[in-house]
Amino acid sequence: MRASGILMPVFSLPGPYGIGTLGDEAFAFVDFLAAAKQTYWQILPIGPTGYGDSPYQSFSAFAGNPYFIDFRLLAADGLLTEAELPAPQPVGPVDYGALYQQRPVVLHKAADRLLASPTPAYEAFCEAQSGWLEDYALFMAVKAEQGQAGLADWPDDLRTREPAALAAAKERLAAEVDYYKAVQFFFYTQWNALKTYANSHGIQLVGDIPIYVSPDSSDLWTHPELFQTDGAVHLTSVAGCPPDAFAADGQLWGNPLYDWPRHEAEDFRWWKRRIKHATSIYDVVRIDHFRGFESYYSIPAGNKTAAGGHWEKGPDRAFIDAMHKALGEGGIIAEDLGYLTPEVKAMLAASGYPGMKIMQFAFDSREPGNYLPYTYPRNSVVYTGTHDNVTAEGWRQSASAEDVAYACRYLRCAPEDLTEAMICACLSCVSEMAVIPLADWLHLDAEARINTPSTQGANWQWRLTRPLTPALSAHIAELTALYHRVPGEEL
Repeated sequence: MRASGILMPVFSLPGPYGIGTLGDEAFAFVDFLAAAKQTYWQILPIGPTGYGDSPYQSFSAFAGNPYFIDFRLLAADGLLTEAELPAPQPVGPVDYGALYQQRPVVLHKAADRLLASPTPAYEAFCEAQSGWLEDYALFMAVKAEQGQAGLADWPDDLRTREPAALAAAKERLAAEVDYYKAVQFFFYTQWNALKTYANSHGIQLVGDIPIYVSPDSSDLWTHPELFQTDGAVHLTSVAGCPPDAFAADGQLWGNPLYDWPRHEAEDFRWWKRRIKHATSIYDVVRIDHFRGFESYYSIPAGNKTAAGGHWEKGPDRAFIDAMHKALGEGGIIAEDLGYLTPEVKAMLAASGYPGMKIMQFAFDSREPGNYLPYTYPRNSVVYTGTHDNVTAEGWRQSASAEDVAYACRYLRCAPEDLTEAMICACLSCVSEMAVIPLADWLHLDAEARINTPSTQGANWQWRLTRPLTPALSAHIAELTALYHRVPGEEL
């Protein structure tokens, strides 16, 4: 089925409380997608953000981000009063520092009311999510007690989960543990309502999960034996990418690397649980850095850059086979960008999952791969750019004159029409799915960039500040129909 969708992070929605929301604005965006004849809404990871505010560095691979909880919905459920709702804020860049200070004050009030008389729905949620919820809540409670210190800096007995210390923490922090569980109930209640609404309007949610967990996460704390550690929950090697034309020192992500032999010995039990959770809250799952399952770049812990790393063999087909047995062979998008060897390409082919194609890369002279549209296989997902790219309009303004001229010659357009030409090239190509970032449909420049890899300080902040008009949805719908990407209207 040829189809199309729009890439739009939840945090970029124009909610009234400083960040995107799971409330009215999210429902309105679903209505916009339906009017525009789209099939998919792709988002970024929805976990609670940690270091650098990155959704790819979350405190949990299973939890939801409390920043997205809509206070108005809690008030409608009787968990907040109108007087307790913060004053609406003008829509502007996300201020994570303000959210960190303000959100818990309001959420504690709602949690106290819920916990004073727990509902059957809350109790059922806690039971259904018991495989991760209690550990996550205790992790967050200990972290708060430790002044938000990272896991690596916790006292030894707590970091290593010494039984006596763990039991004392559970007793000492019981109230805070309940608070964090209640917040997750709020999040997933609102998330599930949004997903139900989207699905009822013909919109499927494309979620995104990082291949790696954060070094400051309940995942590492609860299962250190599944990662490359020294036995005391200190990392011995960390994740990243080698130097290339886009980053001279490579990318030092700092995430824990998996102990793949241990995972394979357990028949990838943790990964199956993670993927099953993801496929329960999304309709389609994009796995970031998919090539890391074939081989991964290992950097000694403590290195200041990624330049001193080396490649190690990953689980390869054993992982793919385990996922197929657990989930079947569909519902996954493999982010296969970067350094691709014949072995990586063979693993992707064996998986049956669609890979990704980036239109900007087709015309970037720094990109060694061939991303020209005529090379795309049908089983692929094409984008003008992703959250890690500048917008198409920003690319036109910042790329070399030679690259822009080449793109215009190839796409037969004037420079001022290049963004629209890239969109049309995506929609017209053979790829079964085309996903266009909303900022490109709006022809926004580099100010709408979501993330610049290997940088910190100005990422993950862009928010939509202009209304989505009927004229725009009609334009998107017209092009979607023109290129036969409306389900039921294919050739």
